[in-house]
Amino acid sequence: MANGSSPARATGFVIGGGLIGLACALHLQRSGITVTVLEPQEKPQGASWGNAGHIAVEQVQPLASPTMISGAFARLYPRGALSLPARQIGAWGPFALRLLRASTPSRFATGTLALSKLLAEAMPAWQRMCALTGTAHLLRQDGHFVAWESEATAKNGRAHWLATDIGSASVRDATPDELAAIRTLAPKGEIAGAVRFAGSGQMTDLGALADAMRGALIAAGGTIRHAQVAGIEVDDGKACVMISGERLTADHLVLSAGAASADLLRPMGLRIPLIAERGYHIQSPQSRWPADMPPVAFEDRSMIVTRFAGGLRAASFIEFSARNALPDPGKWRKLRDHVAALGLPFEAPASEWIGARPTLPDYLPAIGRSRRAANLLYAFGHQHLGMTLAAVTGEAIAALATGKAAAIDLAPFDPARFGDTT
Repeated sequence: MANGSSPARATGFVIGGGLIGLACALHLQRSGITVTVLEPQEKPQGASWGNAGHIAVEQVQPLASPTMISGAFARLYPRGALSLPARQIGAWGPFALRLLRASTPSRFATGTLALSKLLAEAMPAWQRMCALTGTAHLLRQDGHFVAWESEATAKNGRAHWLATDIGSASVRDATPDELAAIRTLAPKGEIAGAVRFAGSGQMTDLGALADAMRGALIAAGGTIRHAQVAGIEVDDGKACVMISGERLTADHLVLSAGAASADLLRPMGLRIPLIAERGYHIQSPQSRWPADMPPVAFEDRSMIVTRFAGGLRAASFIEFSARNALPDPGKWRKLRDHVAALGLPFEAPASEWIGARPTLPDYLPAIGRSRRAANLLYAFGHQHLGMTLAAVTGEAIAALATGKAAAIDLAPFDPARFGDTT
């Protein structure tokens, strides 16, 4: 250090400006790394912003499970929410084989243990993130409901949740007043029963959350650059970002590009088994749904309904497909049919959205360091839990980058589980 000057700060690029990318960037910046987020859209519309806003700490059991495999046929669209479009078999066929191999009882048990530990840190991490960004008023920690429309499904569903490992969450029968409130909101649904979870939560305004996270990053000295990343290459053991023929290098490079992450790794010769698990929602700009009503999952319809600051949203579907395949308008019609059948207070016109959840065959995220390039860190593949795990993933990535111990063991999420060249 010459002339008493300060040592140069380490530099970092974060590829992807969704919730996970922003959380990683904020924690890296706070750890002494000068960060630039690379995001192609000025207002991203990906899964981070189209989800149900649900902090799902109860979902500790991976969907890659013997139960899911055995019940898949009964859940197929249009009867159920699982969609395997025939024209997209080239995308989901190889993934389905990997999913089968990842759904053995032993791997399911291992995955449940790993997710339990990660999800136990999710809400505390969001509390810290909200304190950092001044968004504590957006975080509701009053749980959610699951409701059923027949005595049979209510009995079976209640028994399932009471017997299921739900990690740090808890569940009880809905009180008579709570059940009456759900019935008032769904007067045509003939709601037969419901349970209420505690420990889970909701973000009430995803747009305000995004603005606050971006603002906090910039205020801390970080940068957001709107640029389309073409891919990642390795030069002399160091990962580089390619943008319009330009090569960018940094001390740390975090890949958190959601469902696009696998495509960006192909210039490195890597084939990560990531699929776009697409979801759909409709949203009414105004509604008589009470602002203080927690999210309600109507489990018979595989649909969750959430009140946001910007309106009422109904979300559903697991569609395995190519990331950029054309949407299926029938799924939006199906959501409208569900809303009408329940008599929910949706007001026209309702906007439509489709987005791709990044899903790996074992339904565990990829959080770790590349074996090919020591400066490349992975933070993608969070499937349905991107909203839930964004803050804790950001903390874990900052720990990896600075050589500190993460709050939990990250070994189960190491991307090397997909091959020793990752």
